[in-house]
Amino acid sequence: MKHLIFTSLIWLALISGVQAQQLKSPNEAFTMDFSLQNDGTPTYALKYKNKEVIKTSKLGLELKNDDKSLLNDFMVTDTKTTTFDETWKPVWGEEDQIRNHYNELAVTLNQKSTDRQIVIRFRLFDDGLGFRYEFPSQKNLTYFIIKEEKTQFAMAGDHTAFWIPGDYDTQEYDYTTSKLSEIRGLTEKAKTENVSQTSFSPTGVQTSLMMKTNDGIYINLHEAALINYSCMHLNLDDKNMIFESWLTPSANGDKGNMQAPNHSPWRTIIVSDDARKILASKMTLNLNDPCKIEDTSWIKPVKYIGVWWEMITGKSSWSFTNDFPSIQLGITDYSKAKPNGTHGATTTKVKNYIDFAAANGFDGVLVEGWNQGWEDWFGHAKDYVFDFVTPYPDFDVKGIHAYAKEKGIKMIMHHETSGSIRNYERHMDKAYQFMKDNGYDAVKSGYVGDILPKGENHYDQWSVNHYQYAIEKAAEYKIMVNAHEAVRPTGICRTYPNLIGNESARGTEYQSFGGSKPNHVTVLPFTRLIGGPMDYTPGIFEMDLSKLNPDNHSHVNSTIANQLALYVTMYSPLQMAADLPENYNRFLDAFQFIKDVAIDWTESKYLEAEPGQYITVARKAKGTNNWFVGNVNGDIARTSNIAFDFLEKGKKYNATIYADAKDADYKTNPQAYAIRKMKVTSKSKLSQLSVPAGGYAISIIEIK
Repeated sequence: MKHLIFTSLIWLALISGVQAQQLKSPNEAFTMDFSLQNDGTPTYALKYKNKEVIKTSKLGLELKNDDKSLLNDFMVTDTKTTTFDETWKPVWGEEDQIRNHYNELAVTLNQKSTDRQIVIRFRLFDDGLGFRYEFPSQKNLTYFIIKEEKTQFAMAGDHTAFWIPGDYDTQEYDYTTSKLSEIRGLTEKAKTENVSQTSFSPTGVQTSLMMKTNDGIYINLHEAALINYSCMHLNLDDKNMIFESWLTPSANGDKGNMQAPNHSPWRTIIVSDDARKILASKMTLNLNDPCKIEDTSWIKPVKYIGVWWEMITGKSSWSFTNDFPSIQLGITDYSKAKPNGTHGATTTKVKNYIDFAAANGFDGVLVEGWNQGWEDWFGHAKDYVFDFVTPYPDFDVKGIHAYAKEKGIKMIMHHETSGSIRNYERHMDKAYQFMKDNGYDAVKSGYVGDILPKGENHYDQWSVNHYQYAIEKAAEYKIMVNAHEAVRPTGICRTYPNLIGNESARGTEYQSFGGSKPNHVTVLPFTRLIGGPMDYTPGIFEMDLSKLNPDNHSHVNSTIANQLALYVTMYSPLQMAADLPENYNRFLDAFQFIKDVAIDWTESKYLEAEPGQYITVARKAKGTNNWFVGNVNGDIARTSNIAFDFLEKGKKYNATIYADAKDADYKTNPQAYAIRKMKVTSKSKLSQLSVPAGGYAISIIEIK
């Protein structure tokens, strides 16, 4: 259904003359006030259930080489209000239909001294506020450069925040929990080593930023529909508790080259007094454009395994040989090289993975390190680093294609760019066509290291435009994209659902690089996943990584039950069973859950949630009456108490519960789990122990 009503009166109230307006959400829980200060500076404020969420905050943009900028001296020349209500069906998702219901206020502002015009558009939903700047076509504002966006988010107190340091090149940090006033003193400790990182301020943080007030209000700040614009960070004035937008600069320091007509991304504020509703919010998706791909029948959720974890742990290598100190593609003769004996992407090994995938009901197999160039791929600012089509001598592209097709398995391509974006774009058409010719419908792309050309950042406008170009170009070839080290998602997967995954945060690989905090996976759904699904690569069963590589002394800070729960709590239509097949064969009873769990859903119920502490989710598998439940726990052991009232009344189900054993300990006894079966109905309840960094997973199958 869709209802679009234009009116000049709906939710519009005069506060103090014609320069101030008020907007209410459809359920009237939110009130947004817009006004101009005496000098013509636009401001807004937001209340939730009559409590201040955002105090009066300034809006505007500072322009380069512009004495006036778009900061003040404005007057309101027009206001339009709208209410909109539709229900749309995503190609894949946590729900099979999503309601998009908001009230809108569009304020047209004219800058008196320059006769320039901008529109600030506000959309107020039942779960929060989105707003953006729009630049209509006009003679006095056509081409302009953003020096800084000056959007403020004035907080009403010294809230508890779940944050990572602001950085132009990486999001791969553990989350820190602290008061806003403590960020400055904790930033240096919160920054850990990364192969590409550029911090900018001791009080800079990244979005999606999760906060909780002293009186139990949850606030999330992010952005939606990041298109042709620079990624937004937040910089905190910790004396006044005011966040201000901080855009990622390009190589010359500019923060956005604009051509009117155009608009900024949406700035989003999701708010609730129930943490579960933050997780359930679809506001970010709703602020993106509808799907632009006409035929989406080729876009399908994927459960996969891959030749990857063995390289991450150091058990195997991406490179084929140790003979060559440098590689020149098309010149280096690999036929004369001695294989190093550690190369992971061999034809024999890949066929074994295909066999395992086929035997256990997986859809695909990812292979990294299959293509020439890995011997000197990183750290040399090398432009022509890969060609994305030339395999190593021990990787038989045609033979593997035929073998996978025979077994009913789809191969997943890997395109590492080493940050050389120009090189990737030069080869992209040829690389995508090579994929289609050889049976690859999905690609995992990577952007490890500093971006080339030198000086560009991972999250500036130039790079953001590249990631978007790659998605749209892939859609032309009917290819699904899973981008790693790219900009964090902002709901664009609604518009281009072939974007089936992103990394863009600290994933499972860091468990092999010294480990992640035990409560990491209880924070990510409140932060990184607000913008879209994450290829977190769960499913690690062997936590002592020295057993894979004697030189790797990292420990995976998780129990097996926690790893199983991630397939439900870390929503993604792209889910990897990341461990080695031999480790799954050691725990086949636990592995059964990974085989059974769905990856596409009709509906999702968030049963318990507290950021940094615990999350419990129930999801109904699409096309069935079966449900799956996941619970992940933080640092403190707790008993999870849930009801099964989400089940259909009058039906009976077989539930299989995969839980931490009583003596499970993520450090000393992570592989201790217990499996039990019981019959349940909509009247059933469960009380279940979750140890630190533990949890449980449940499959609930209808008895027919």
